[in-house]
Amino acid sequence: MLRQLKYFQAVVENKSFSKAAEQCFISQSAISQQVRALEQELGVTLLWREGRGFSVTPAGEVLFRKSRFLTAEWDRLVKEVQETACGNRIRLRLGYLRSYSGPEFRHAIFAFSRCFPQADLHLTAGNHEELYELLVSGRTDLLFSDQRRTFSDGYFNEILASRPYRIETGFHHPIAQYETINAEDLNDLSCILVCSPGQEETEADYYRDMIGLKSGFLFVPTLEEGRLLAAAGKGVLLIEGSTGESVHAELRQIPVTRRGQPLLHNYCAFWSREDTGSLSAEFAALLKTQFGV
Repeated sequence: MLRQLKYFQAVVENKSFSKAAEQCFISQSAISQQVRALEQELGVTLLWREGRGFSVTPAGEVLFRKSRFLTAEWDRLVKEVQETACGNRIRLRLGYLRSYSGPEFRHAIFAFSRCFPQADLHLTAGNHEELYELLVSGRTDLLFSDQRRTFSDGYFNEILASRPYRIETGFHHPIAQYETINAEDLNDLSCILVCSPGQEETEADYYRDMIGLKSGFLFVPTLEEGRLLAAAGKGVLLIEGSTGESVHAELRQIPVTRRGQPLLHNYCAFWSREDTGSLSAEFAALLKTQFGV
């Protein structure tokens, strides 16, 4: 309910569901659902919906005015308890996919930092195998990674999204006007893969054996470098996790299919079931919110 209260406060403060959603880094439909859930929990109407706008009811005015003191006091209490328990410092170690192109992880980091400004965040980028080794060796608390293995009972395995692979290419490339492209058709093109130095062979084996790409591969250490090569016409960049819109005007994204169906890939949050602290679960909840789960 505290999270719902904060969403309600943001809506009233911004006088807009859409602006509040942007501030809280969730979708407009999600923040609207959370406010309605708060109304159902309290058994009162907080906002009168009027077309695309709204006005605050008398009950909503009271809740907004007095709940700000409540949430501020709760935040102070949480900070005091965490600092007492952790010697004035709390730490969360996060691993994330180097090749992922979506904004959700970044938004979750921002939201987490607002909720836990005193937290000491440690961020490590890597490919699947590097991140997996970090988790099983206890050197990270939570991973945002892809699913390449059967889930283990020793970990929480939260599926966040199942999204199609896409390629990103410059508009001058001959395939730029395609609506979709079959995975087999990529065999005639140079595919650019984002991976950590030293992991080239591992990544090539995965995409060759599991995804079925037989093309030649170009390896780059960062997504931006891959996009530069794609813009220069040096190959097509294989994009993971994108929602379909390129962040660069010079590039276009095309979904990859197999036998006429989207070639899908799962993205997950993983953390140990032996983790008795709350921070991993808190971050996972924020990450799930970004994905609309």
